[in-house]
Formats: sequence, C-alpha cells, structure tokens
Amino acid sequence: MLKTGKLDSELLEKIVFNNITFKRPEVITRPGIGEDCAVVDFGSYECIMSTDPITAAISDIGRLSIHISCNDIASNGVQPLGIMLAVMLPEGTTEEQIEEMMRQAGEASEALGVEIIGGHTEITPAVTKPVIVSTAIGRGEKWASQNTENMKPGDYIMITKSAGLEGSGIIACDFEQQLENVLTKEEIQEAKELLNHVSVVTEGVAAGKIGTHGMHDVTEGGVLGAVWEMCQIAGTGAEVWLDQVPVKPVTRKICDYFDIDYLRLISSGCMVIMVAPEKKELMARTMEEAGIEASYIGVIKEADKGICMNVDGELIEIAPPASDELYKVVGNDL
Repeated sequence: MLKTGKLDSELLEKIVFNNITFKRPEVITRPGIGEDCAVVDFGSYECIMSTDPITAAISDIGRLSIHISCNDIASNGVQPLGIMLAVMLPEGTTEEQIEEMMRQAGEASEALGVEIIGGHTEITPAVTKPVIVSTAIGRGEKWASQNTENMKPGDYIMITKSAGLEGSGIIACDFEQQLENVLTKEEIQEAKELLNHVSVVTEGVAAGKIGTHGMHDVTEGGVLGAVWEMCQIAGTGAEVWLDQVPVKPVTRKICDYFDIDYLRLISSGCMVIMVAPEKKELMARTMEEAGIEASYIGVIKEADKGICMNVDGELIEIAPPASDELYKVVGNDL
C-alpha cells in the first residue's frame, strides 16, 4: 500500500511519466521530477501553467488554494494572472463553509492581482474532507522563464523566509487545542499568522528580473526535498549548511512536539533560488529592498560530490523526498 502524500520520485517516473508518450512541438517544458510548471510556446510569449491540490489543510483551504499554484508560476519568475478552482466537498458541507472558502480565495486572489477565471464546485461522497485543486496561468516573454537546468557548481542556494512555514501554520490552525499543552496563546497565534506569508510571488518576480539559475517553491518534501529535486533536474550535487537554514522558534516547538522534521515539512512561502556567484550580493540586496527575509544556506557542487547536508562539519547524504512530515500529524485526523 502506498504512503499518504505525493508519489515518490521513483514511482512518479515509473508509473506516471513513462506513460506520457505523446508530445506536441509547442510544449517547451514538460513533466519532470521537481518541475513546478509546464511552459507552452505562444508565439512571442510563453504560457506558464501549474496545478496543485490542497488536501491536508482545512481552516485556510480557500486562501492556500490560491497561493500554492500562484507560487509555482512565480517560481518561473512570472506574475500569475488567472486561476481556476475545482472544489470537491463532502456531504454535510454547509453554505456558510463554502462561502468562507470562497471569501478566503477571493481576498487572496485580489491581493495577488490574479483573477479567478473558472472552475467547478460540487458536493460528493468521494471525499471525506474539502479538497480544492487549483490551476494557475501566467504569461511571460519568450525564453524568459527561469530554468533549473541552468544550475551550475558554484551557484549559491538561497531560501526566503523560513523552513516549515506553511506546515507549522496549518498544524497551529487545525490542532490548536492539542498545542495548548506546549505553546502559549501568543505562540499559537504567531504560528497561525505564518499562513499570511505563504506567497512567494513578490520574491519570484523580483528574482526573475535579475535572473536566476532556477527557483522552486518549497511545498511537500520541505527544504531538503526542494533542493534534492532541483539537483535531479540539473544533474548536480549540493551542500546544504544546516546551521544556516532559518527556522522560527515556534516552528521548532511544533515540530518537536509532534516529532517531525522541519526540513521535510511543507513550506509554501519559502522559495529556493539558485544564484550565480556574480549575482549573490545583488540578489541579497534585492530581497532586502523588497522586504523579504532571505538566507544563503548552501552551494551547488559537482554531481560526484552527491547531494549532502553539512551537520557540524559532517556531510550527510540527503535522501529523496518521501511523504511529507505534515501527514504524520494530519493522518491522525483522517
């Protein structure tokens, strides 16, 4: 029986990608491990598209459904412009619950300047909790998309905000009563408010103007999963410096309580950006001017050096991403 969460890389390649055989010449970027978006040739422009589900969150599902797919578009350095929502709700759902989801989605889309351009809504016995699948669309100039295949040894690994951001926010919202055993009311509120910072559109568009060697919104699999996936695309190694990875104290407390790893916890709002050495200072300054916290947490290495994490001077191999740590918590509630 397969584990909860997205398929691991080996299975994805074996049973999904290997069955996608027909190709059209207009498609520039196709499905691949770690690829956030499809890119299609539209003449002098590129159409950038991404789709993602929200399955683990409940309290903020409407808001997160907008941000998660728009973040993927931003990982290509492009401003998202439209989004479609497929909303599947369990029997017993009330009008008030649907209205709250759509209020959240409407406010989030307005804040990002993204129009909700269509979708589908239904009540179905096929689900036991709300599920929203969102598909976002962006438009960029031809060949302007940020491409992870450009990663090179010597590039610096930057992340914005902090590890475990989204996951700790979801847990705080959906397991507040349980967390009252270990967190103060102020800490619980701080963790909840992390979900106000799950967008990476600002940093993605700003970094795209400078030029990167690839970006990846940190979703399932966490920071280490995102770095691993990008290295797979580019055929490189990496060294991540554990002591440089930013994590908020409240996230540490939540992860310690539930015995989960913040480095493997879903972290929408945190963007991995691969930065050429000559752009290191400019990129850091640009993030600071945009009001975005950013940290350099490692460097890209040659492939034969492996994908490793430096822990107190010891290099430890980073395993491929598996089921996200969040499911160890929400699984108790399914």
